[in-house]
Amino acid sequence: MAYRPADFPTPYLAVDRDVLDSNIANMAMLARERGLLLRPHAKTHKCREIALRQLESGAAGLTVATVSEAEVFVAGGVTDVFIAYPLWVDRQRGDRLSSLMERCLLRVGVDSVEAARVLAANTDRRAGLEVLIEVDSGHHRTGVIPEMAAEVALAAVDAGLEVRGVFTFPGHSYGPGRASTASTDEATALSRAAATLLSAGVDATVVSGGSTPTAALTQSTTLTEMRPGSYVFNDAQQLEMGSCDLEHVALTVVATVVSRAPGRVVLDAGSKVLGADRPAWITGFGRLFDHPQACLSELSEHHATVLWPELMPPPELGTAVRVVPNHVCSAVNLADELVVEVGGKVVDCWRVVARGANH
Repeated sequence: MAYRPADFPTPYLAVDRDVLDSNIANMAMLARERGLLLRPHAKTHKCREIALRQLESGAAGLTVATVSEAEVFVAGGVTDVFIAYPLWVDRQRGDRLSSLMERCLLRVGVDSVEAARVLAANTDRRAGLEVLIEVDSGHHRTGVIPEMAAEVALAAVDAGLEVRGVFTFPGHSYGPGRASTASTDEATALSRAAATLLSAGVDATVVSGGSTPTAALTQSTTLTEMRPGSYVFNDAQQLEMGSCDLEHVALTVVATVVSRAPGRVVLDAGSKVLGADRPAWITGFGRLFDHPQACLSELSEHHATVLWPELMPPPELGTAVRVVPNHVCSAVNLADELVVEVGGKVVDCWRVVARGANH
């Protein structure tokens, strides 16, 4: 059956609410079965309605990437937030953290002695700020090597901060066949880091990790909580890595065919809607939900060029098609709202309230 678009000008982001709710419920069940707390990363959806659905399904709290994301979700009623980022806190940002601490349980990340001292100097520590030490488990982006975790933790404690444990992001799981190794690396690094804290007499109650590609492999013998994000919607990256099937894709970009030529069509959704992410290992700039054999070969700002298989009749001009973006987090951050559908009918529009909350 052909997809029947809503009465909205294309391009727009459509969310299948039934698939979304199923994804949320399945991840919550996985965490419960593993004996893990679930603290999903809200940078994927940036949407209050989805955050509340996650919390209602049993999530212990939310993960965010920035202070401004935390402010948006706390204003929307969330009371438990972890800023999983190695913050560098000046006085102005410290005042914002202090204000947040009056309204929620707040944890933040640090990955250096200097950052711990600056954080302590520029926040009201009496409000009960909790700190996790970030560990590099193989992604080689931020975080200390496991053996240095205690050094940072002791500096934080000496500065008057309350250290609760360690965290990491196994980002090297992104790529075909990488999830198993990344999950093992994550558990090893976190176990070693937690042990260094305990040996130094520092609390290591919280051992936090996880990602969507490694969710099913998360080792609960080491970790206490997991922080996947993309699973709520899934995207073309998750499809190509085998982290999900097409039936688990909850968000698509609805676009219109605006040009045709032999062997190709052009859509009205370019990089300013889909995002421009294309890892070296992925086969295109996204996928067509209803035509998986077609290939998004090129993106301009407002054009998506689709190579069309010779044996398939190309869609007519004016036809609406659904595009699965490569990186759903980027696509959502480019949109003002999500058009919510049930059974192909629009039932609501949800604001992307944390769009642009990058500081």
